[in-house]
Amino acid sequence: MNKTESIREIAKKLLEEKKVDLVVGFAQGSLPLRSTPYFARTPEEADNLIWGATCENNLANFVRKRSEKVAVIAKGCDVRAIVALIKEGQINRENLTIVGVPCEGMVDRKQICEAVGCKEIMEATDNGAELVVKGKDFEQTIAKADVMFVSCKTCQHNNPVIFDELVGEKVEAKEANYADVEAFEALSAAERNAFIAKEMEKCIRCYACRQACPMCYCTECFVDCGAPAWIGKGAQKVDDNALFQTVRVMHLAGRCVDCGACERACPMGIKLSLLNRKMVKDVKELFDAEAGVNLEDAPALNTHKFEDKEDFML
Repeated sequence: MNKTESIREIAKKLLEEKKVDLVVGFAQGSLPLRSTPYFARTPEEADNLIWGATCENNLANFVRKRSEKVAVIAKGCDVRAIVALIKEGQINRENLTIVGVPCEGMVDRKQICEAVGCKEIMEATDNGAELVVKGKDFEQTIAKADVMFVSCKTCQHNNPVIFDELVGEKVEAKEANYADVEAFEALSAAERNAFIAKEMEKCIRCYACRQACPMCYCTECFVDCGAPAWIGKGAQKVDDNALFQTVRVMHLAGRCVDCGACERACPMGIKLSLLNRKMVKDVKELFDAEAGVNLEDAPALNTHKFEDKEDFML
């Protein structure tokens, strides 16, 4: 039985036995290589659930502050976000059934588009380690490992850290890899400033990154405040854009699960995950803390140790 069949069977059983009122998962999108979040409320609707290498959305976004009993089909980064949200009182664990799915990584449609010369893809078949994509006048086989999202290539928590049901076998976890962050850290201060300024020039402040992030749930974001007005509402300025992203990263310190949802949502291709991963790396090195890896540890910024480094105060 493949993962899609297993997920449908589990979802049907949960709905038939009235253990949950809703199953949040994925369904096939309207185009090849696209999946869409899906909400099944009946056993019949559970037949529309799927699983594959295009199920990249972080579904933790859809289970926060729900009063009904919910099941969610969740990969490693989704579950880490769920754990973090449980700790922050945003999810009632007793009302949530986690159907964990070990994840080998999700594919990036933009990279696939580049690989085929941006020809129109009319059909795509997942053969495990490879994708076979077809168009009007071409057929091409692409190794999935070559077109994965950056966040998937560096993910250390492919397996759900907690679950009520597990679909498939656990996969081998990767070692920590912060080569991209280390390369950024090796730049001079002037070079880092230039890099950030170049990235921030692209920002149109659509806030798609904020909306996609499962940990951005403030009822009023600081950028929407009118008194005081932190950021201008008129023409987009690099300094305003940099302030928005800097404060957002700081708000995610010790909370970001490095799922890459922000970067995937960005229509301008800004390397947002680099900024987040820099903060994730710093929190790990300074406080030996990672977001969402278990339910027992207190959030990093909720704790204090006398041996904590305080170099920033000097």
